[in-house]
Amino acid sequence: MSEKEIGTVSSYFGNVGVAAIKLSNKLKVGDKIRIKGYTTDFEQQIDSMQVDKKKITTAKKGDHIGIKVPEKVRPNDKVFLVE
Repeated sequence: MSEKEIGTVSSYFGNVGVAAIKLSNKLKVGDKIRIKGYTTDFEQQIDSMQVDKKKITTAKKGDHIGIKVPEKVRPNDKVFLVE
């Protein structure tokens, strides 16, 4: 399996378990990602994502998306697409 960096966590909302991610590449529902940082390292499938509180199925480079995450993430954690 290969990994390609596709974005960076910009913020985390602990009360709802959502990560805000600034994308440097495209991402779609169904993709598998890995979030890795100083104390963070897990993989997850993208079930849904939002831009400006609207559900979307695909996001492009430059989009700022929100996704549910199973654990705490931190600003500047790297987001990788697992292929």
